[in-house]
Amino acid sequence: MSSPETILLDSNAIMRAMTRIAHEILEKNNGCTNLVLIGIRTGGDHLAQMLRQRIFDIEGIEIKQGAVDVTMYRDDISNGVVRPIGKTDIPFALDNCHVILVDEVIYTGRTIRAAMDALTDIGRPSSIQLAVLIDRGHRELPIRPDFVGRNVPSSREEKIEVVFDDTLYPTKVRLIKP
Repeated sequence: MSSPETILLDSNAIMRAMTRIAHEILEKNNGCTNLVLIGIRTGGDHLAQMLRQRIFDIEGIEIKQGAVDVTMYRDDISNGVVRPIGKTDIPFALDNCHVILVDEVIYTGRTIRAAMDALTDIGRPSSIQLAVLIDRGHRELPIRPDFVGRNVPSSREEKIEVVFDDTLYPTKVRLIKP
């Protein structure tokens, strides 16, 4: 009998993926001028912090980082799904910035759409690019990440989870089968 859980990435593989994504972001944006990181709560904000550190290690420059809560922008609020409202924390202007929106897993694209709506209510970025640790497919909206740690084709019944330790450092990515 097979295990219902498969480890897709361990902490070392996560770090390698985040380092590669940091290099790709810097290459695509010709460095980090006007670059800001915005993580989607809860998970993307921790990965944004990792990316910020990786970019600092590479370039020696600290870029701005914030977090966005998309609860009130979701299109499934009317479905009776109750989610606690979190805090959006973006203590700088987004106007004319190149925003790197960070999330741990992209699935249907609906969370990303909600995040983009939230960001454009706050300011007018020059661009919004998307960085995700895992792309599992099954898009319902025409949204595609610019930077991907790993593509993991999965069924709709499977679940992909990024596990964080007590310090909010990602320790593994696992695929859970029904």
